[in-house]
Amino acid sequence: MQIGSKFTIGVHIITAIDYFKKMDRVNSKFLAGSLGVNPVIVRNVISQLREAGIVQTQRGSSGADLTKKLDEITLYDVYKAVGSVNAEEGLFHFHEQPNPDCPVGRNIHKVLDQRLVDVQRAMEEKLQQTTIADIVEDTKQAVQNESE
Repeated sequence: MQIGSKFTIGVHIITAIDYFKKMDRVNSKFLAGSLGVNPVIVRNVISQLREAGIVQTQRGSSGADLTKKLDEITLYDVYKAVGSVNAEEGLFHFHEQPNPDCPVGRNIHKVLDQRLVDVQRAMEEKLQQTTIADIVEDTKQAVQNESE
């Protein structure tokens, strides 16, 4: 199972809003150019980020702004905001009907379910430890390294 691209698009949007805030009008068209995607996709993700209280926008204005400081936004916040994982299903979607007549099919849930829950929990804990400030700083460093 793969986390959808909305997660990385969300991180990209937040990073770009901060990076370009003093240089240009950061609207959906601008962000779509940075991302290489249709502006509709950007507007959809921004809408989710706005509902989560991470981004604010005003129609016809100068674009999007962040509502929190970079060190107050974690990757986990973005992950949750864009619905990266179905809350009921979890990160891993298990095949529905393993064969109960097969010894593996009969027992696979018993031996694998908790392990998969633990993997998801570990990943989410790691996402909670990384802030957008970390991402922005690393992005600025990468840009600086390009010019050297």
